Amino acid sequence: MKKIRSFVLIEERIDGDALLQKIEKAGRTCYKSEEKITTDSAKAFVKKIISSGHETVIEHEKVTVRVICDRGVTHEIVRHRIASYSQESTRYCNYSKDKFGSEITVIEPCFWNSGGEPDNSKRAIWEESMRSAEKAYFKLIELGASPQEARSVLPNSLKTEIVMTMNLREWRHFFKLRTAETAHPQMREIARPLLDEFKKQIPVIFDDIKY
Repeated sequence: MKKIRSFVLIEERIDGDALLQKIEKAGRTCYKSEEKITTDSAKAFVKKIISSGHETVIEHEKVTVRVICDRGVTHEIVRHRIASYSQESTRYCNYSKDKFGSEITVIEPCFWNSGGEPDNSKRAIWEESMRSAEKAYFKLIELGASPQEARSVLPNSLKTEIVMTMNLREWRHFFKLRTAETAHPQMREIARPLLDEFKKQIPVIFDDIKY
């Protein structure tokens, strides 16, 4: 059994300034104010439309990311309906094969420390449960079960990959919900660093979202 932490990869090169320029060009159609476009007018325009609540304009642009997390977290991610998803399938992936290292990979819970009481005892119970699930899965495969049958014993902590594409308005919605203190700890573990990266690469759009 392999243990890893959650992480996120942005799947494309983002040119934040070019992205804003395209949004401005689309948005100024509403006001027929294209003559006001200059080499540095996009940031102010986009900032104004966001502050006024005219966020439909930023739906013209999107970003795709790859999230490596546990399956429990993806159950929350896919509740964001204005998006496209492609996810590693436990129906077709046979984790007893060499390509998976002949083992399952699980995501370490960020809310239990690796040492010290009482968290250590909780973590020990979790690890024992993961190893038991792995053993049961491989035994079912050995007895002739298909991956889609054997997956019934796999845990929520099973590592999965999900590629997700959202327009920028939906990303704003995602970050407002998933970086909040009330969000699940493992969701915050993904969403907060990703928001920080979006703020670095895309001017203006996400500056008002705090956690």
